Amino acid sequence: MQQRSILIPGLAALVAFAILIGLGTWQLARLHWKEALIATVQQRVAEPPAALPPLAEWKNLDLSEWEYRPVTLKGRFWYDREAYVYTLLSDPKGKLEGPGYWVMTPLQIDGGGNVIVNRGFIPLDHPEMKVAQTNGEVEIRGLLRGPEERNMFTPDDFPAKSLFYARDAAAISAGMSFDAAPFTIDALETPPGGLPQAGETRMSFPNRHWEYALTWYGLAASLVAVMAGLLWSRRRRAAS
Repeated sequence: MQQRSILIPGLAALVAFAILIGLGTWQLARLHWKEALIATVQQRVAEPPAALPPLAEWKNLDLSEWEYRPVTLKGRFWYDREAYVYTLLSDPKGKLEGPGYWVMTPLQIDGGGNVIVNRGFIPLDHPEMKVAQTNGEVEIRGLLRGPEERNMFTPDDFPAKSLFYARDAAAISAGMSFDAAPFTIDALETPPGGLPQAGETRMSFPNRHWEYALTWYGLAASLVAVMAGLLWSRRRRAAS
C-alpha cells in the first residue's frame, strides 16, 4: 500500500521534472539563437550600402540573407498608396516616441516595380504635424526588412482607412491595391521638416533567456528536493 501511495505522486513528479528540464533546455537554445541574431544584425548594419537587387530577383530573394542589410534605391514616391502601420516606439533614437504609426509609402523604382519604404515614425498625439513629401526622383538609403510576424493578438487591418497592424508588404500592397516587393525598406534618414522620424529600426533585442533557463532548472531542482524529502519522511515513518 505504501509503495502504491508514492507511485502516483512519483510519476507526476517525474513528468513535471521532464517538462521543466525541457523548458530550460529550450530557453538555452533560444539564448544561442538570440545571441546569433544580435551578432548578425550588428555585423550587417555596419556593412556599406549595396544596390537593391533587381526586380527579377525579388520573388526568390533569400530574406534571411538580406534582413537588416543596408541598401540604396532610386525612384518616385507614390503618395496616393501611402499606408500607416500602428506601432509603439520605445527607446527612440529621435525625440519622438510612444504610440504612433510607421509611414509606409511605395517607391516606384526606376526600371519597374514598387518597394514599400518605411519612411519613419509619426506620433499619435501630434496630428498637427505634417508628413514631408518629396516630389521627383529620390534616392533612399535604408535597411531591408522581411515581413513582421503576426500573432493571435494582432488586430485586423483596415485597408479602407489605410491602417495596418503589421509591417507586412504583402498585406499592405494587397489592401492598397498595388503590387510590391515581398520586403520593405526602413529609411535611415529623416527628411527636411523632421517627419517622419526615420532611423528607428530596432537594433537591440531583449535577451533574458539565460535567466529563464536558470528559473526552469531551479524549479526542477526544487522538485527533486521536495520528492527526496517526501521519500525520506515516509521511510522514516515506516521504520519507526
